[in-house]
Amino acid sequence: MNQLTVPILDLKRSFSEIKPEIFSAIERIFDAQSFILGQEVKTFEAHCESYLDVPEGSCVGCASGTDALLLALMSLDLKPGDEVITTPFTFFATAGAIARLGATPVFADVDPATYNIDLPSAMAKITPKTRAFLPVHLFGQMCPIEGVIDELHGRGIAVIEDSAQAFGATRNVDGKILRAGTVGDVGCYSFFPTKNLGGCGDGGMAVTCDKDRAERLRRLRVHGSGTTYYHDEVGINSRLDAIQAAILDVKLRHLEAWNEERRKVAEHYRLLFKAAGLHDYITPPAELDGNRHIYHQYVVRVHERRDELMSCLEERGFSVRVYYPLSLHLQPCFRYLGYKAGDFPVSEQLTREVMALPVYPGLTENEQEELVRHIKNFFRG
Repeated sequence: MNQLTVPILDLKRSFSEIKPEIFSAIERIFDAQSFILGQEVKTFEAHCESYLDVPEGSCVGCASGTDALLLALMSLDLKPGDEVITTPFTFFATAGAIARLGATPVFADVDPATYNIDLPSAMAKITPKTRAFLPVHLFGQMCPIEGVIDELHGRGIAVIEDSAQAFGATRNVDGKILRAGTVGDVGCYSFFPTKNLGGCGDGGMAVTCDKDRAERLRRLRVHGSGTTYYHDEVGINSRLDAIQAAILDVKLRHLEAWNEERRKVAEHYRLLFKAAGLHDYITPPAELDGNRHIYHQYVVRVHERRDELMSCLEERGFSVRVYYPLSLHLQPCFRYLGYKAGDFPVSEQLTREVMALPVYPGLTENEQEELVRHIKNFFRG
């Protein structure tokens, strides 16, 4: 019998469902020969506004999720010496965008169950130099920032949400549905191909319900120009192209169904781990009360011999990953900040224990069951 081969992500499975729609959208762009911004981007932005339940004009497409963060922080007029509080357990772009503007990333440790920034730890990091709080809704689950928004705003601190992995994630608070990226002052999304809503190249979006800030973000993404060749300020070149917008617009129509499929995959993993009696070895991800986790990644904690287990699974055809192997405060480029090993023990422990399993629309129950069977055999022989 042939060995199963299960990649960490298989984009072909969901693409096969929508291939005619995608090709039709691409053909429309080439027929129009209009490739940068334009009507396709405006239409996608409008559909995102409807999906996110934000006012008209709130969504600003840009070239990447990293640029969305950069644009959002630029709109705060950060200067050297300003501090931005964020998490050390996330993708590099979060802290990189802060440092790129000359501001100082200030890290706070994370919650061991959800992997999101620990809010009491973050609030304890506030100083007179703090200009912004930049939480990450990691792996598709919202951080409960609604509880600290009023205090932060009362202290003159802006909230920029890194929602790169959480487009479609929600949180129910007293019957009100909060959507990732719409709770703070600006939300930032990535449409990198591997995301739940992913294009066929780079793409991103910044979202704000502040009309004036939205207009400024639109200027900043085109070199600070409000009128062609007239520049009100120095911006950057970060335009979403029409092909990506058209592709994303097609995929947006399928996103809810795909996210629900990811949630079913996650629930099946949970049941499999429970049935296999693996909780002494594996801790599945926790879903915070009120959250609708969309499982951009399904990340477990392996309490011992993680790297050996990963090698075993890879040998048997199951691709797994570590997100993330080194906390940001220990990255070589951030040595100047003066952090050292042991400063954020939860984040550092996660880097030694986390392992991402395949999770995507089209992943079969049989593939999941085989993967968990190999994990059980590894630990319990």
